[in-house]
Amino acid sequence: MSNIIIKCKSCGKQKNHHAKSMCFNCYRKTLPPKMIICKNCGRKMKHKAFGLCGTCHIKLYHYDNVKRYNYNKWHDISLELYREKTKKCIVCGFDKVVDLHHLDENHKNKDPANLIGLCPNHHKMLHTDKYGPEIKEMIKKKLEIA
Repeated sequence: MSNIIIKCKSCGKQKNHHAKSMCFNCYRKTLPPKMIICKNCGRKMKHKAFGLCGTCHIKLYHYDNVKRYNYNKWHDISLELYREKTKKCIVCGFDKVVDLHHLDENHKNKDPANLIGLCPNHHKMLHTDKYGPEIKEMIKKKLEIA
């Protein structure tokens, strides 16, 4: 890279010359984005990194860090404990979307024995007057078996 200082014809700032009378940042912005077939989702998209589109790159390489931060911030538990407890619904065994529920309904009690996984349907039903007692009884039976 040359050390010739020029006035960039794009941004007007005094910077190191890169190409076409522009600084590196301005020259980079003039290039068309590299299009690839994403290794993860198979769509033709702009290249981000590792042969992935931007969405897949974020999901595969940054999502766990965001999740780890959020579970620590909002639930004060580790991502590993959250994943262990939300593998499947304790009532029906559903494993696609599972919520974390505190058995004693005290969100400050982080004891692993107090945490269970419930699918959104059973979690919502548990917190209603009409179905709550029925779901509590089902949970009690499942915990006695385990």
